[in-house]
Amino acid sequence: MTLPLTNRTIALAEGRQLEELAAMLEKEGATPLRCPLLAILDAPDDTPILAWLEQLQAGKLDWVILLTGEGLRRLLTCADRHGRRDAVITALAKTRTITRGPKPVRAMKDVGLAPTLIAQTPTTDGVIASMRSVELRGLTVGVQLYSDANPPLTQFLRDAGATPFSVQPYVYAPASDAEHVVGLFQRMAAGTVDALVLTSSPQIDRLFEIAEERQQLALLKQGLANTLVAAVGPIVQENLHKRGVEVHVCPEQGFVMKNLVQHLKKALAK
Repeated sequence: MTLPLTNRTIALAEGRQLEELAAMLEKEGATPLRCPLLAILDAPDDTPILAWLEQLQAGKLDWVILLTGEGLRRLLTCADRHGRRDAVITALAKTRTITRGPKPVRAMKDVGLAPTLIAQTPTTDGVIASMRSVELRGLTVGVQLYSDANPPLTQFLRDAGATPFSVQPYVYAPASDAEHVVGLFQRMAAGTVDALVLTSSPQIDRLFEIAEERQQLALLKQGLANTLVAAVGPIVQENLHKRGVEVHVCPEQGFVMKNLVQHLKKALAK
C-alpha cells in the first residue's frame, strides 16, 4: 500500500518538537528534511523572572496573560530551580488568567490548572479582544512574553488603565548554521522540496535574517514560490503574509502538529 506522503520531501524548521513532527510525517511516507532554525533556551538571568514570580506569589498580579505554553513551562522550571514550584502553581491557581491558543491551555492542564479566559483567537489581537470586556483600571497585569516586547498588548493594557508587568522566561538562539539554511533555499528553488513547515513566527524572522545577511533574499523568495508553505496557525500565517509569502496550508482551528500534518496530507494529495 502506498502511503499518502510517499516520495514527498518536507522541510521542517521546528526545533523543540522536531523529532516528534518528523516521526508523524515518516508514518505517512514522507522524507523529512530537518533544518531547525531556532533553539529555545532559558533566559540567561533568573533575577527578573524571580521578581515576577514573587509578585505572583504575593497576590499582586490581578491577571496573568500566558502567551505560550513554553513560557509557562519555563517559568515553572525557574521556580523549580529555586524551590518555588508548588508555591507558584498555588499562586497561579488563585490568579485570573487568560491564554492565547491551545498550547498554554495544555501547559496549565499539565499542572492541574485551567485558564479563566481563553482568547477568542490565538493571537495578540485575540487576547486584546477577549479582555475588552474586563474592567482593568487600577489593576496590575502580569504578561508572559516570548520576545523582547509586545507593544500592542502593552499599549492596550495602559490605555485600559492597567499596569503591565512583563516577564520573558526564554530566548531564541540559532539552531542551524547559515550555510545549512542557504542550502535549504537552494533545494527549494530547484523544486526538490515539496513543502516547508513553519511552526513559529520567530522561525520566519530567522529565515529572512539569514537571507538578508547572505544576500540570498531573491533565492529564498524563489524557493518559497516553488514550495507548498504550511503554517501551524494564524500568527505564523500573518508573519508570512506581511512578507508577501503565499500560505497554502493553515489549520483554522486546533493549532497543533497532528492537525497540521492532516491538512498537509490533504493539500499534497491535490
